[in-house]
Amino acid sequence: MPLTKTFNFTVDASSKQQRIDRFLSQKLPQYSRSFLKKIIEQNLVCVDGCSIKPSKIIEPGSQISVEIPEPVETEIIPENIPLNVVYEDEHMLVVNKPAGMVVHPGAGVRQGTLVNALIYHCKDLSGVGGRLRPGIVHRLDKNTSGLLAVAKDDQSHRYLQKQFAEKTAQRQYYALVWGRLEPPKGKIQTFLNRSKNDRKKFSVSASGKPALTYFESEKYFHFFTLAKVWLKTGRSHQIRVHFKHLNHPVFGDPDYAGRNKQLKQISNLSYRNFVLNLLSMMHRQALHAFNLEIEHPIHKKRMNFEAPLPDDFQKLLSELNNFEGRS
Repeated sequence: MPLTKTFNFTVDASSKQQRIDRFLSQKLPQYSRSFLKKIIEQNLVCVDGCSIKPSKIIEPGSQISVEIPEPVETEIIPENIPLNVVYEDEHMLVVNKPAGMVVHPGAGVRQGTLVNALIYHCKDLSGVGGRLRPGIVHRLDKNTSGLLAVAKDDQSHRYLQKQFAEKTAQRQYYALVWGRLEPPKGKIQTFLNRSKNDRKKFSVSASGKPALTYFESEKYFHFFTLAKVWLKTGRSHQIRVHFKHLNHPVFGDPDYAGRNKQLKQISNLSYRNFVLNLLSMMHRQALHAFNLEIEHPIHKKRMNFEAPLPDDFQKLLSELNNFEGRS
C-alpha cells in the first residue's frame, strides 16, 4: 500500500489572488479538483502552517503543505469473472461487456458486476469514479452489450471523461427496432426526465436533461428496422426512451414497450407466431454498442474499437433473414 504523499509549494507572484483549490489543481493535475477540495476540508492542506477553507485566497510567498492520504481499501470483492478485453495498456482498457452484466455495484447488487471483474483483473483502477465505480468512465445498461472504456489511473480517467463530456468521444450502436423507420435517417432531440410513474425509468418531458440521438437505417425487414445509432449525449436509457418516443421501441425491451405490446399491430397469424418465437429467443433489448472512438489519454492518439454482434443478436438477425428469404 503506498505511503501518504507530502507536497510543499511556495506561492509565486503569478498566483496572486488565486483560490487555494484552483492553485492546487494546477500544481497537482494528477488529482481532481473535487478530491483536492475534500482533503482541504479534512485539514490536510495548510497555508503558512494553518488549516484553511477551499475558498482561501493565497498570496505570494505563502508556504503550502499538502498531505495526500493513502487510498482507502475498496469494499468491492474481486471476482474471477472472464472479461472480453479488446484493448489494454498501463493507462486504460476497453472491454466488450456482455448483456446481463451490471457495470458497477449499486442498490441490491454487490457481486457479479464489471467492476468486481475489473478489480480482479487489474492491480490498480482510477479512484475518480468513487468507491463503487473505480475506473468507470461511462456506462451501459445491464442488458445492453458492447464496448466500454475503463481508466487505470486518475489522470487517464479525467481525460477520458472529458471526451465524453465534450462529445469528442464517438459511440455507435446497432439497434433492432419495431416497425419501419421513416425517414431512414434523422435525429431525435428531446429533454429526458425520470418517469413520474416509475422512478427506475425515464421519459421524454417538456424539461429536464437535453438528449440528442442520431440514427440511420441499415436494413429493413417485414416489420422491423436494423438501425445504426449515434449518441451525442449520454443520458440513462437514452436510446431506448428515444425510440419508444418515435413509436419504434427497441425489440425485446421489457421496460420501454419493446415486447408483447407490439404484437397487436401484426394481423398475420403466422408472422405473429414467428415474432413470438423471436421474443422467446431474445430476453433483452436488441441493443449493442459496436463501435467506440476515443483519444488515448496519454499518447493522444485517436483509437477506434469495434465489437461484433453477440450471439443472441446475430441469431435474431439470422432468423429474420431466413424468414424474409422464405416469404
